[in-house]
Amino acid sequence: MYRFLLTPRWLGYLALTLVAATVMVFLGNWQLDRYRGRTAVNERIDAGATMTPAPLRDALPAPSGGDVGPAPSEELTWSRVTATGRYDSTNTVLVRGRTVDRTVGFEVLTPLVLADGTAVLVDRGWIPPVPGAGATVQPQVPAAPTGEVTVTGRVVGSESGGGAVSRRDGKLEARRIDIPRLAQQLPYPVTGGYVLLDGQTPAADPAFQAVQIGHTNNWQNFGYVWQWWIFAVMSLFGYGWVARREARRRAGLDSPGEPVDRAAEPAAPTSA
Repeated sequence: MYRFLLTPRWLGYLALTLVAATVMVFLGNWQLDRYRGRTAVNERIDAGATMTPAPLRDALPAPSGGDVGPAPSEELTWSRVTATGRYDSTNTVLVRGRTVDRTVGFEVLTPLVLADGTAVLVDRGWIPPVPGAGATVQPQVPAAPTGEVTVTGRVVGSESGGGAVSRRDGKLEARRIDIPRLAQQLPYPVTGGYVLLDGQTPAADPAFQAVQIGHTNNWQNFGYVWQWWIFAVMSLFGYGWVARREARRRAGLDSPGEPVDRAAEPAAPTSA
């Protein structure tokens, strides 16, 4: 009854079905890995919110033999650290095109020079654009505290694809927080990650708005996992359903439809 499945045509159908199902299972597993990775990021973000700040060097080692230190490990990204040094306002960095509450403004990073002569970039917060001005017009940046400053904040890794870094009106400007590119404009080595400020002594200027740390949308990936796996099962089920219909048709158990018995139908009324 199912001997036709061994014909080249049906073997081809089977091969295509198995390939499609395999690809769908692979895509489901890939989304599962992304779900697990994003879940781990969210867990680190949540854990960092309540952890006791660790010394900066526990997460961001000092640069050795170069302008930039090693990037923070995944396990230490979003952890909370503390450091003491002096702000170098002459090398403040304005990162444009950053959004807070649907408003595009600037994040302000200022190097904190440590006792060993190296520095860590500190994201001091977000400030809105100049009202009525273009998105590239520099805003008024509150002055950084002078003297010794102690900061606490989250460890964040460098961003990629930052493009060129320029200097205008005494400040560096960039599109992304690309630390290797920024380091080329600084007179001292810097750590491979930066600190997103959440506390400072002396207190930070109230003009800054805190940069919110958003959780990754891991549940979207979890939904894709089941979507791809269900598609894989449906493709196998569809092949079996079509094969069964073909087998029944060949055995004469299914027919395209019964002929209509016209004689059994009532005669149409005739007009007078």
